[in-house]
Amino acid sequence: MEKTQLFKQKKLPLTMINWYTPTPPTAPFYASIFNYYLSDDLEGYEAYDTETLELVKQIPGFLGYESMKHEGRGMFISYWQNKEAIAEWAKNPIHQKAKQLGQGKWYRYYHSMIAEVDRFHSHQL
Repeated sequence: MEKTQLFKQKKLPLTMINWYTPTPPTAPFYASIFNYYLSDDLEGYEAYDTETLELVKQIPGFLGYESMKHEGRGMFISYWQNKEAIAEWAKNPIHQKAKQLGQGKWYRYYHSMIAEVDRFHSHQL
């Protein structure tokens, strides 16, 4: 079977980004990109993951996110109106504790970066 036929058979979401705005934002905006490999010690990970995802929605300037995990590797990209909103989230004590736990036990490796999105477009059939 051709790749295109396989792709069409899969039930894919209509959007990959979970926007918290009525429509996708207009560029420019910012992306905080977090790539990681999970460790074997994930005690408390899921609870913090759920809690921080709920908390971040309360930060003015948070636009949305996309996430994927596969065989211990993951990527989480959050989208922000400006750098000030990202800095505000970085100060959140629960987020800081999650980062500390991540460095101490949840992640074998990670890297993160902030990038400005100069252009955004999407398409769906």
